[in-house]
Amino acid sequence: MKLDKLRTAFQHEGEFSRRLFLAYAASLASIPSAGQCASAAPRHSFTSDPFTCGVASGDPDHQSVVIWTRLAPKPLEPGGGMPNTPVTVHWELAADSAFKTIIQSGKINATPALGHSVHVEPVGLESNRWYFYRFQSGGATSPIGRTRTLPAPADSPEKLRFAVTSCQNYEQGLFTAYQQMAADDPDLVFHLGDYIYEYSGVDGRVRKHYGPEIETLDQYRSRYAQYRGDKDLQKMHATCPWFVTWDDHEFDNNCANAISEEKHVKPENFLIRRANAYQAYYEMMPLRRSSLPVGPKMTLYRNAHFGTLADFFVLDTRQYRTDQPNNDRKSPVNRAALDPRNTLLGLDQRKWLFESLSSSATTWNILAQQVMMALADRARPNSPAVYSMDQWPGYAHERQLLLKHLHDHKINNPVVLTGDIHSNWANELRVNDFKPEEDIVATEFVTTSLSSGGNGSSKTDGLNEFLARNPCTKFFNRERGYVLCDVTPKTYTADFKVIDDVLRPGGTTASRARFTVEAGIPKIQPA
Repeated sequence: MKLDKLRTAFQHEGEFSRRLFLAYAASLASIPSAGQCASAAPRHSFTSDPFTCGVASGDPDHQSVVIWTRLAPKPLEPGGGMPNTPVTVHWELAADSAFKTIIQSGKINATPALGHSVHVEPVGLESNRWYFYRFQSGGATSPIGRTRTLPAPADSPEKLRFAVTSCQNYEQGLFTAYQQMAADDPDLVFHLGDYIYEYSGVDGRVRKHYGPEIETLDQYRSRYAQYRGDKDLQKMHATCPWFVTWDDHEFDNNCANAISEEKHVKPENFLIRRANAYQAYYEMMPLRRSSLPVGPKMTLYRNAHFGTLADFFVLDTRQYRTDQPNNDRKSPVNRAALDPRNTLLGLDQRKWLFESLSSSATTWNILAQQVMMALADRARPNSPAVYSMDQWPGYAHERQLLLKHLHDHKINNPVVLTGDIHSNWANELRVNDFKPEEDIVATEFVTTSLSSGGNGSSKTDGLNEFLARNPCTKFFNRERGYVLCDVTPKTYTADFKVIDDVLRPGGTTASRARFTVEAGIPKIQPA
C-alpha cells in the first residue's frame, strides 16, 4: 500500500520518475512503523552536543502530543555529523521539571532515513495538563521542554491563550520577539509559514544563510538546522506545543502546486525538489506520523479541539493550489481571478473543511492559514484598485464559496488567522467585501513577520486614504512582531505585539493595538 501511494505521488502529467521512485521507496522502507521501539542499535557516544537543534512539541490533542528532537553534533554538515546508522534515543515525559515523577518513558531509533530526527507520540495522557520532556543519547542529555494536552472534547475551559507568528527570515532580522512571546506564557503557538527562507546567503545582512539557494535534501536539512540553532527560537519551542503549517519559502517562493514562479523549470525536477523540501520539513517539525510525506506529497491540513471553547482548522493553501491568475501580478478582481476552476484548497481539502466546520459545535472556529482573505485594494493612492493574485482575491470564487458556507451554515464565530504579508491587519470579512453594507461573516487577524523585511515602521504614509478605500480593514501596521490571542466563551481578543528593533540585540516588544470580537457579534472593536 505504501509503495502504491509512493508510485502515485511521483506521477505527473503521464511522466514517471523511476529513479526518484526507487530512491524514496528505499528510504520509506527504512523508516520504523508507528510506535516501534528501538531495537539493539549500535552503541554511539558523542564528543560534542548532539542536541544542537533543541527540542520541540506539537500537534497536541486531549490525550497525546508529539515530542521531537534531532541528533546533529555538526548540524550544518551533510548528515549532521552523524553515522549512517540508527542511534538509540531515550525519552522521558514527566509531571515535573525535576523529573521526579516519570509519566512515560521509552527508547526509539533515530535513523539516517529521517535525518536522525525522532517524533515520539506518547498516548493515554491526562487531558488539559502540562508535562515536561527530555531526550538522552550517547551520554548526552537534551534541554528540557514543556508541553501540554488539550481539554477533552466535552470539557468547557474558561480561557485559552495562544500566539500567532510567521515569516522569520534569518538573514533579515533577529528572532528577539520570541523572548516576549515566551514571557507571555501561551498555551499554544501557531506558525503560519515561511519558517525558513530558501535563498542563498547575502553578505552584509544581520546574519548570513549558510550555502546557496537550497534544493537538495542535505541543503534543506542544513538550512533548518541553522534556523533551529537560534536560541530564542529554541526556547520558544521548548515553552509550549506548536501547530505549524507551511507557506512558500519552506519550498520555493510563490510556488503553486507543481508550478514554479520561474520559467523553464521542468515539473519533474520541481517535484524532486519539493520532495526534498517536504521530507526536511517533516524531519524538523513536531508533526504526527500521519503527516509523514510520500515523495512530493504531504498531508498537512488537520484540525484540533480545545474542549467546547474552540476548534482549530490548520490549512494548506500551497500544495493544492492552481497557478496564480493574471501572471501573479497585482490586478483587478477580473474574469481570470473569478474563474471557478481556481483553487487554493483543492477539492479534497475544501470538502474536508466544509464538512468539519458544519459538524463543529464549539464557541469559536479558528482557521489557521497562510494568505490574506480580505479583498484589500493594494493600489497606490489615486490609482485604480488592484489586489494580490497570490492571496485569496486571486481565487475569489472559492473565497466566496467558503464565506458563503460560513454564513449559510451559521458557523459559530469564525476567526481567520493569516501570515505571509509582513504587516499587521485586522479585517472584517463579508461574502462580498466590495459591499460593506452586507453582514459581516467572519473576522481576520493578520500577523506581521517576526523578522522578515528587517525593521518595519510604525507610520504609514497615506494610511487614512488607504483605510478609506478598504472599509473592511480596521487596523494596518508595518512593524515586526506577532499576535497574542486570548479567548474566552464571551470574547476573542487579539493583541498586536510589535518589536522596535530586529537588526540589533536588545529589541523591546510591546503592545501596539488590541481588538476584541464578542461571541455572536462578528465586529472588530477596540479592546
